[in-house]
Amino acid sequence: MNEGRSMATPGEQCASLRVWNQTEQEPVAYHLLSLCFVRAASSWVPPMYLWVLGPIYLLYIHRHGRCYLRMSHLFKTKMVLGLALILMYTFNVAVPLWRIHQGVPQAPELLIHPTVWLTTMSFATFLIHMERRKGVRASGVLFGYWLLCCILPGINAVQQVSAGNFRQEPLHHLATYLCLSLVVAELVLSCLVDQPPFFSEDSQQLNPCPEAEASFPSKAMFWWASGLLWRGYKKLLGPKDLWSLGRENSSEELVSQLEREWRRSCNGLPGHKGHSSVGVPEAEAFLQPERSQRGPLLRAIWRVFRSTFLLGTLSLVISDAFRFAVPKLLSLFLEFMGDRNSSAWTGWLLAVLMFSAACLQTLFEQQHMYRAKVLQMRLRTAITGLVYRKVLVLSSGSRKSSAAGDVVNLVSVDIQRLAESIIYLNGLWLLFLWIFVCFVYLWQLLGPSALTAVAVFLSLLPLNFFITKKRGFHQEEQMRQKASRARLTSSMLRTVRTIKSHGWEHAFLERLLHIRGQELSALKTSTLLFSVSLVSFQVSTFLVALVVFAVHTLVAEDNAMDAEKAFVTLTVLSILNKAQAFLPFSVHCIVQARVSFDRLAAFLCLEEVDPNGMIASNSRRSSKDRISVHNGTFAWSQESPPCLHGINLTVPQGCLLAVVGPVGAGKSSLLSALLGELLKVEGSVSIEGSVAYVPQEAWVQNTSVAENVCFRQELDLPWLQKVLDACALGSDVASFPAGVHTPIGEQGMNLSGGQKQRLSLARAVYRKAAIYLLDDPLAALDAHVSQQVFKQVIGPSGLLQGTADRILVLANGTIAEMGSYQDLLQRNGALVDLLDGARQPAGTHDAATSDDLGGFPGGGRPTCRPERPRLTEAAPVKGRSTSEVQMEASLDDPEATGLTAEEDSVRYGRVKTTIYLSYLRAVGTPLCTYTLFLFLCQQVASFSQGYWLSLWADDPVVNGRQMHAALRGWVFGLLGCLQAIGLFASMAVVFLGGARASGLLFRSLLWDVARSPIGFFERTPVGNLLNRFSKETDTVDVDIPDKLRSLLTYAFGLLEVGLAVSMATPLAIVAILPLMVLYAGFQSLYVATSCQLRRLESARYSSVCSHMSETFQGSLVVRAFRAQASFTAQHDALMDENQRVSFPKLVADRWLATNLELLGNGLVFVAATCAVLSKAHLSAGLVGFSVSAALQVTQTLQWVVRSWTDLENSMVAVERVQDYARIPKEAPWRLPTCAAQPLWPCGGQIEFRDFGLRHRPELPLAVQGVSLKIHAGEKVGIVGRTGAGKSSLAWGLLRLQEAAEGDIWIDGVPITHVGLHTLRSRITIIPQDPVLFPGSLRMNLDLLQEHTDEGIWAALETVQLKAFVTSLPGQLQYECAGQGDDLSVGQKQLLCLARALLRKTQILILDEATASVDPGTEMQMQAALERWFTQCTVLLIAHRLRSVMDCARVLVMDEGQVAESGSPAQLLAQKGLFYRLAHESGLA
Repeated sequence: MNEGRSMATPGEQCASLRVWNQTEQEPVAYHLLSLCFVRAASSWVPPMYLWVLGPIYLLYIHRHGRCYLRMSHLFKTKMVLGLALILMYTFNVAVPLWRIHQGVPQAPELLIHPTVWLTTMSFATFLIHMERRKGVRASGVLFGYWLLCCILPGINAVQQVSAGNFRQEPLHHLATYLCLSLVVAELVLSCLVDQPPFFSEDSQQLNPCPEAEASFPSKAMFWWASGLLWRGYKKLLGPKDLWSLGRENSSEELVSQLEREWRRSCNGLPGHKGHSSVGVPEAEAFLQPERSQRGPLLRAIWRVFRSTFLLGTLSLVISDAFRFAVPKLLSLFLEFMGDRNSSAWTGWLLAVLMFSAACLQTLFEQQHMYRAKVLQMRLRTAITGLVYRKVLVLSSGSRKSSAAGDVVNLVSVDIQRLAESIIYLNGLWLLFLWIFVCFVYLWQLLGPSALTAVAVFLSLLPLNFFITKKRGFHQEEQMRQKASRARLTSSMLRTVRTIKSHGWEHAFLERLLHIRGQELSALKTSTLLFSVSLVSFQVSTFLVALVVFAVHTLVAEDNAMDAEKAFVTLTVLSILNKAQAFLPFSVHCIVQARVSFDRLAAFLCLEEVDPNGMIASNSRRSSKDRISVHNGTFAWSQESPPCLHGINLTVPQGCLLAVVGPVGAGKSSLLSALLGELLKVEGSVSIEGSVAYVPQEAWVQNTSVAENVCFRQELDLPWLQKVLDACALGSDVASFPAGVHTPIGEQGMNLSGGQKQRLSLARAVYRKAAIYLLDDPLAALDAHVSQQVFKQVIGPSGLLQGTADRILVLANGTIAEMGSYQDLLQRNGALVDLLDGARQPAGTHDAATSDDLGGFPGGGRPTCRPERPRLTEAAPVKGRSTSEVQMEASLDDPEATGLTAEEDSVRYGRVKTTIYLSYLRAVGTPLCTYTLFLFLCQQVASFSQGYWLSLWADDPVVNGRQMHAALRGWVFGLLGCLQAIGLFASMAVVFLGGARASGLLFRSLLWDVARSPIGFFERTPVGNLLNRFSKETDTVDVDIPDKLRSLLTYAFGLLEVGLAVSMATPLAIVAILPLMVLYAGFQSLYVATSCQLRRLESARYSSVCSHMSETFQGSLVVRAFRAQASFTAQHDALMDENQRVSFPKLVADRWLATNLELLGNGLVFVAATCAVLSKAHLSAGLVGFSVSAALQVTQTLQWVVRSWTDLENSMVAVERVQDYARIPKEAPWRLPTCAAQPLWPCGGQIEFRDFGLRHRPELPLAVQGVSLKIHAGEKVGIVGRTGAGKSSLAWGLLRLQEAAEGDIWIDGVPITHVGLHTLRSRITIIPQDPVLFPGSLRMNLDLLQEHTDEGIWAALETVQLKAFVTSLPGQLQYECAGQGDDLSVGQKQLLCLARALLRKTQILILDEATASVDPGTEMQMQAALERWFTQCTVLLIAHRLRSVMDCARVLVMDEGQVAESGSPAQLLAQKGLFYRLAHESGLA
């Protein structure tokens, strides 16, 4: 008892307290909150805190220390104050020792306590010194220590002031006040941040993240982000406003760490076989296990990110400790309110403790969320980088098994799912701890009655599992329909010219809307089940409470309901309900993440390019052979059989080698083998010197012309211009809006096929390489253009200066023969057989000529062949030095760049009110009003339920029972049921209204796009349109209704809490008003900035996905040019730019959550303090209702703002969906009074009357002054150079582009007096590129379902495809993959011909329909056309003059005008433009 007396002040004798007397029944609060206990705790907690955390902290800063800090004034002041405190406690130790020495007995505590504090203060001062040595500018550990240290001197000071005995013990008083002043001063100084260390890395950044400059309180509450939020509120954020990315978050650092650990994990696998890399470092293959498994990747991720994850987990555990302290403190507070004799200071202390516990829970929980979100960001960066590096080394076999869309799906979906699962990992074990602690609480409060809670929760689980299963089924159905809709939409947009040319829009719209209807039906069912699931979780708290209260009060004896039991139980049940709701969600997310993780691991373990497949050397050897292959056997993959056998080949320097052979002979395979793309089974391949490669299908980047040609090399403008001129691109580039700086659209969408091919060739020529591998480089070019390109680039006088022509003939994967052209002709071997097989049937020209694209022009040598040759050229060494002068020309000058494609602009600022109104109009005004009414009704029921429970708790107790317990229970249950019904009805109406609105908006979008003219599709990238039909539509379908439901739920809940607190304690209104002002300020700052950051993030991430897809498609070219390093650097830069937006966004989210939760905790404090002030006339039940409601609002505050922000961000989708409503539309599809008769046109006479058109309003006329008459049944050829206006005549005839002047008449009817669909359905066009659609063969042949099966089989027999279709599974019902990807080009062109035959129109347009097929297919097509269209008017647009030599008349176009007209013989005799074209093609 002496110890207790010595601890007390003179005003309180601890010995008289009954704190240790357990036999007396006293309130718990009286035991735990006695002043002696508080003083004892405040005496021992700070030293224990520092001695537990201090050594760990010291070890941490020792391992992770930075440069030492300067000896600043702040540090000196801290040290002086620390030494003063050491002296103070030295004095406190010396005084008792002196008194003992004087013979005055002293309590042990008077010596032990100062000694402990003396050693602790010494340790704290030592930590201050070590922090400076290790570069710590703001210390959280010492801030917490000084804060705890303030408690004991504070209590002592308050007690001494209240005792008023300064004169008796002045020294004791002065020591207390001085100690308090010194500790408070240290606390204030710990809130400041020290100067940066010497040689700081942050000083080198332009706009470093302010976190490093922030003090500890600023870091804890994320105030350091306020500057950015304020800037975002005041103005539009730009790239300069975003913080620079720290090295620890950079893509280069994170990917290198994960890649290193990934290699280590794979190397540790038993039986692992690694590749020994040869060549350039960037070509090094990933080390990979033989079989796909998630273990190595999981271990690598754990090693890299475990420290961040574990630190976040520790924060979460501490947060949960404070989470469960709040119900206990609420219990003590309600116990205090029920005890009329307790002292007021107990209530004040409990209010402060409740507020402090809630604030600490908020701070630790938000620190956990911050670390988890940063970890998500880093993990996404690292794995995306790993996937990108894998894309660069995928073998050809692996690329065939993975499409570009699959890789983008990995990045945008699977990596995202994996990153999001980080937050839910701890839920797998921590939630079970929550449930256990909750049941312990309930047992303490209610005894055995708590077991009924278990029964109720268990009974609800089967319902939730059933709902989840049913909802999953409908979601899968929705996803199937959504995928089907996306495929069809993509196919429509990519083939829109063909669809419009034939007038098939209606057929496709009906098909698409039918799929959309099934999708929305599944969506409605799924959302209704989701509403039931949400209601079951929301109402489970009420159900458990009802059953528990009923059992407790009605069954057990002497168990009355009081405020503590009622509202503490509700608080605990709300925590339990969160655990119950979160647990299945966590499991679901983890399961999804596991599937995504397996997909990622499988992709990372795909087969890679064999680094030993080709030996590359840049050195100059004595040998003049640039390429040598010895006994080479190659295969596409380990599973496939060899495609090349016994290849022995040497190509000397300066040699031009042509590789020819029939289809499937292995020509492209040989080039792939030389590039090291094939798996080398045996033999050797050696390449000496740099390589440039032109693929068969041109690969063009979505960047400027100059960057496409330079391809990561320095810009040399004179050489660039020379290359462009040689590749016949000079005039084309000169016509571009910004010349060489003009950006090229996605996949070269604003270039013709020939321009793309020439650009691909220019890229190779600009390289100044030693070896050029050209795969059918002249295929898409006109005859005269191919002649020019060959002479100026490939031939002896060209830039590559190839000489000593040799031909290599391949057959069945082996070299049949090799030699000069004349030698091979004399041998009469494989080359002669190849030429004989390609000759035309009798009646045509005697020999094929060099106007077959891609031949060897000059010398009059016949070069016709079934498949065009692959050119392999070893360029001369001379003239290969790269430019030493770096031209300072910006390739991205925005002022010099004229965009030729419409860009998908980023929206700025707040969403306009008109967008919200347009969405609400789509929902319907009655439905909106009904929704608000239902939400109001259910919230009134919720408020009444809580108020009724407070009345129940305040009922008087007679003989241990309450008189009206049964009535109270019935009414409580009835109110809960009404709330449940209202909640379900309100949520269901929101979701159904959302489905109605999304259906109307999608139909409107579809109609707007379908009615747009063809010029709109030429200017708008397909990706932008697909984005509207996929991502934006999905947002309108799912996100907007869900965010609207969340906003209404939280907003009405917030109103209920405000009403509850104000009703219980009207005094609280005075404090609530300032809180609301702060709330509005936080909301305004956050919403303005967050919306901008989210839009920026979406735009930046799209560029990452586009670059990934682009690299996947062109990885062969990237590897051939050995540009992996620069492409990897570009990917890292794009990813870092994305993270520069992601990081401020996640910080802004934490800033909002932390500060609004602290604001909500302030509301709890206001409710509690007002209750203490009004204790005399307040019941415990009403206080419980008020405070427990305030405790629920802490997270509601931030979720109202978050839901509003999410809704505003989602509303951008509505804005974007409506973008195309304002663009001009094409003419009506059908006219009510059509000038054409049902059988029009019966003859097919076409008359152009001074016709002219332009492609865009701002451009000059592409066709002008065309006046001519084409007689019925006449076959007319249309020829001319590229850009002469040949195809423009056809587009004008179909009104794909409207006439700018003049008119066109068909059979005496002007086509402007006919609806577009009527016109286009009476004309048939067969384009150069065959187009098929997703669906059955029958659907592709008869889209409008107008023909019988017999008619379709007859058409197939005519084009000689009947046997082929019969062999297919399902025959006419055979499903075409994609756009007929499983069929050859020739087969697709013949199917398009069969489709044309079935239309049986009087006018036929052939737009170079045979250019992409081999001679055999061309002969089949010519024979079919001659039989079926003998009586029809035929317009034959041709690039090859040989195709029009049998036409009755030929029109020669030049600069948009008809330059010559007449029969081929007449035009040749005139020796004009037609004669010159024929001479270039070898026909004259």
